[in-house]
Amino acid sequence: QVQLVESGGGLVQAGGSLRLSCATSGRTFGTYAMGWFRQAPGKEREFVAAISWSGGSTVYADSVKGRFTISRDNAKNEVYLQMNSLKPEDTAVYYCAARGSRSVASRTNDYDYWGQGTQVTVSS
Repeated sequence: QVQLVESGGGLVQAGGSLRLSCATSGRTFGTYAMGWFRQAPGKEREFVAAISWSGGSTVYADSVKGRFTISRDNAKNEVYLQMNSLKPEDTAVYYCAARGSRSVASRTNDYDYWGQGTQVTVSS
């Protein structure tokens, strides 16, 4: 069982930055690929970014490519999402997810464990 706890959300003006963190429990963090997803009101949960178990492979949604960076620290059992040049359309609840596989994936069904989410609001 893996437990995930997100932090770092908040209110920021357009053009600003936030760094989300996801703390995980469990000894096998280093064997899990990790992902970030988001869900805006009235919309389906969508993929944002993912990182392989080693951090050597990353993938991003087109909407955040060049602005967001996913990273991980296996020694601390944490994964991060650095978000720069934020836009009002980035407003959503952001979720951290863990996948019982070492390779990256972008579908919600590919992930086995989910955090409770952290709210990110970008004002115009």
